[in-house]
Amino acid sequence: MVSPDLRSTLARVAPGTELRDGLERILRGRTGALIVLGDNDVVESICSGGFQLDADFTATRLRELSKMDGGVVLDASLRTITRANVQLLPASDIPTTETGMRHRTADRVAKQTGFPVISVSQSMSIIALYVEGTRHVLEDSDVIISRASQALDTLERYRTRLDEVLATLTSLELRGLVTVSDVAVVMQRLEMVIRIWDEIESYVIELGIDGRLLKLQLDELVTGVIKDGELVLAEYSRVPPEQVWEELDHLTSAQLLEPQLVAAALGLGGEARGVDQLLPVRGLRLLSKIPRLPSAVVEELAVHFDSIEDLLSASAADLQEVEGVGPQRARAIHDGLERLAELTMFGRH
Repeated sequence: MVSPDLRSTLARVAPGTELRDGLERILRGRTGALIVLGDNDVVESICSGGFQLDADFTATRLRELSKMDGGVVLDASLRTITRANVQLLPASDIPTTETGMRHRTADRVAKQTGFPVISVSQSMSIIALYVEGTRHVLEDSDVIISRASQALDTLERYRTRLDEVLATLTSLELRGLVTVSDVAVVMQRLEMVIRIWDEIESYVIELGIDGRLLKLQLDELVTGVIKDGELVLAEYSRVPPEQVWEELDHLTSAQLLEPQLVAAALGLGGEARGVDQLLPVRGLRLLSKIPRLPSAVVEELAVHFDSIEDLLSASAADLQEVEGVGPQRARAIHDGLERLAELTMFGRH
């Protein structure tokens, strides 16, 4: 998973930005460059020689200054070139696996200062980012788009499977037959979709203006995913939602396929034999499918009726006993639940 700091840096060097324009000019000129994206006392302490500039940043100016052998330092906002032609002297005891002098310096400067550092290789014609001890090589947009398209195909298949298990869960809820295993399967699929979504989002960020179409496709595929997850957790989780998401995120791909581990993350026990245990259903997910029903009323209904069976058998008069439910809303809820049951019975949920 791409770290937030690397994503932020990728956005700053994405196609369409002036910094990316400057980097591509350097590549075409085959001069190489070492660029620090931030300036403070630590950066100043490892700079030797060169000159203080404090000039407005432009792609052309970055290209011209990179013709000199020294490094270039920008302020964190990327609006000003603060230093140029400096020799960067990071601590030599900072560990690095890089071998080339420019890349080794870039890695150490990034680790010592905490600022992203860009190394443009003259001989290899590549642009490498060093962020938080991570090295990321920028690729051509065509390569990233090809990889992202494959990921989109995978996401589409996983989203279809997610919709299927959500529909199955709805059917089981209407009959009061939901088990721990059923909920675990849904959360497995949700987490898988979110992981692929996260990967494609990184591609979108790295593509910049070249990723606009990809972004539209992604948004269409993931619409409602987070809400679906929140509703499942509200209905069944026994621990705070943020804790569930964090624990699921820490599971490996292999661990995510173990129902008992997912169940444990939900606070539903972690024993293999416990996954067949029936769970009480309050009807939060079912009620959320009724149009224009406020979440506060959904909560009141779930509290008032002890089980999904009581909720489904309630008459319009019974529903009106709940705060916030008048005659018109009671009829809408009653008819909505009946219609949902009919659609589920005929497989159109």
